[in-house]
Amino acid sequence: MLATSPSAGGRAIAARVMPPMISRLALFLILLGALAIPARAQLPFERGVPTPPTAEEAPVALLIDLTSGQVLHARNPDRRFMPASVTKVMTLYLAFELIEQGKLDPAQVYMMSPVVAREWRRKGSTMFLDAGERVRVDDLILGIANVSANDGAAVLAEGYAGSVAGWTQAMNEAAWRLGMSGSHFGTPNGFPDEGRTFTTAHDLVRLARAMLARHPDKFGYYIGRSGFDYKGIAQVNHDPLIGRVPGADGIKTGFTNESGFSYLGTAQRNGQRLVMVLAGVENGRLRARVARDYMEWGFAAFDRRRLFDPGAVVGEARVQDGDARHVALVGKGALAVNLPRGSNGALTGTIRYEGPLRAPIAAGQEVAVLEITAPGAAPARIPLYAAEAVGVAGPLDRIVNAIAGLFS
Repeated sequence: MLATSPSAGGRAIAARVMPPMISRLALFLILLGALAIPARAQLPFERGVPTPPTAEEAPVALLIDLTSGQVLHARNPDRRFMPASVTKVMTLYLAFELIEQGKLDPAQVYMMSPVVAREWRRKGSTMFLDAGERVRVDDLILGIANVSANDGAAVLAEGYAGSVAGWTQAMNEAAWRLGMSGSHFGTPNGFPDEGRTFTTAHDLVRLARAMLARHPDKFGYYIGRSGFDYKGIAQVNHDPLIGRVPGADGIKTGFTNESGFSYLGTAQRNGQRLVMVLAGVENGRLRARVARDYMEWGFAAFDRRRLFDPGAVVGEARVQDGDARHVALVGKGALAVNLPRGSNGALTGTIRYEGPLRAPIAAGQEVAVLEITAPGAAPARIPLYAAEAVGVAGPLDRIVNAIAGLFS
């Protein structure tokens, strides 16, 4: 178990470099005994082995291990760009949230109104909906997710919110709740809107993480199909990974003349899930090759090392005004880190949190981050959660805590 303490002044530790909050020597000894990374020669990439995209191939590129939170590769992850149809991922996420809340029923039927038909009938990617046509929410979501239906997104938006503008307002509110501070949505489908719709690679990864964590069943059902057949019209899903990269299951491509070709995609193998973002790619064929190489590189170029078993206590954090002065910290499942293949450097780690934490704290609440660093590797920042609930201190608890604090 790692001992730690909060940052001075209660500031967010992860936002700046702070003195180590644990004994690096102690952590090194713990990890050395637990991991014992064998020394071996660096294995050179053989000819033909995938590599990350160059700046010319993808001006914006980000690859993250969602399992550990570790950034495996990044280029301009906070640069704003127009996401084109990748915008529809936010429409899908909002629909999933509403279904979960009981506010939207997949069996509901919405009609393509004359207003929506005038604007979106047969405009770009389509489900071939017609004015006055009635369609189930379930089919709308499938069409949006798998054939990028612009008309489907508009019908869903107006059907639920009463207007497309009302839906896009709800999209922006959802983005704000997720912390997508570099994003704004002006349409439900990403069609060019003079730059009102924009996002960043980091924000899209945040969105993908929320969708997978909060709605895994809906993600598995609606997203990542090979195509969609509606009204007898069969269309294929143009996702560059599905059916080509083992473990790939979506998420969304995008293209407009203004934005170029973009992609938000994910794949899972052996309990490890990677998510990528590409933007500004010149053409669809290049995007397909780069996306496949990028994902394969992410799985092939690293050794995955287990740090802690599922349920193991990683450390503890101080608590203020609680019925306990500390709370144990655990991960979700086994905690692991990716190291460049052939690496034999020592690992160091720091538990970071904004503290002391304030009671009450719910069991399972995300309260800290375990940051693992190693030579030649980007830091891994792994979320940590409260192992048990901490209630608000009563009068007697406050007296005991005050006395104990004099001797700590």
